[in-house]
Amino acid sequence: MIATPLLARLLRAALLLPAAAMLAGAAPMERDDGTSGLPVPRFVSIKPGKAFVRTGPGDQYPVAYVYVRKGLPVEVIKEYQIWRQVRDESAATGWINKSLLTGERTAMVTRQIRTLYTRPDLSSPPVWRIEPGALVSVVLCEGEWCRVARDGKGGYILRNQLWGIYPNERIEG
Repeated sequence: MIATPLLARLLRAALLLPAAAMLAGAAPMERDDGTSGLPVPRFVSIKPGKAFVRTGPGDQYPVAYVYVRKGLPVEVIKEYQIWRQVRDESAATGWINKSLLTGERTAMVTRQIRTLYTRPDLSSPPVWRIEPGALVSVVLCEGEWCRVARDGKGGYILRNQLWGIYPNERIEG
């Protein structure tokens, strides 16, 4: 027979474990219908170097186009079973199998050559310059700045110079 204080501690631990897992950033369980349970819309990125985008949610629908850029950020705007309707930086939409997506956060540099800085401050020393269309890994975003990395280099860039991050989204690395 288990002593009452020990039983109480075990029950308390069992009840706190799911809450602790959620606080630690554990992903929600996939639902029986194949949807994720994650917020929609949200940004994700393309997992392989070649991903077919279809006109509807299923293999029976024709391929509309093919992404050939691993790490490309896309926005999930709808879920249907194992299919995700995505939108890219050019506003093109289509359906992609969830197995071709990853939660890794990436972003695309927009419009012109941009400068990355050592600190989130325009008066801090510049670290490097990056061309429009370049993909970066998002390390963190807070306020109007994001820390990004690419090819072993990192720096801070203004959030509004990236596509793949919401205006007030906070990302912690």
